[in-house]
Amino acid sequence: MLRPKVPTMPLPSGHVTPPAVVEPTTVIQAVPASPPAPTSARPTVQLTPGAVIALVGGGTAVVLVVGAVLVSMLLAVAITGASVATCALVIRSMITSEHRRR
Repeated sequence: MLRPKVPTMPLPSGHVTPPAVVEPTTVIQAVPASPPAPTSARPTVQLTPGAVIALVGGGTAVVLVVGAVLVSMLLAVAITGASVATCALVIRSMITSEHRRR
């Protein structure tokens, strides 16, 4: 039903310049450089004291924000449950008082 359309390259319009002519140049042999020093396969991470403090501060901030959000959601659920229970008690009381009057 839905098939992607492959775009086609439009034909150039207007003034088209011919491609530039590349002239060969001479190759000069360079002095071979010393082989690079061997590197380990594992990258090393160096943490400065400032970076450690920033990481700890950022982690603490994230934990506090997530904790505040979760506590507020739990509080909202608790308040909703209490209000529903209160409404149920009021409606039950109204129904029983209506049956007593008859």
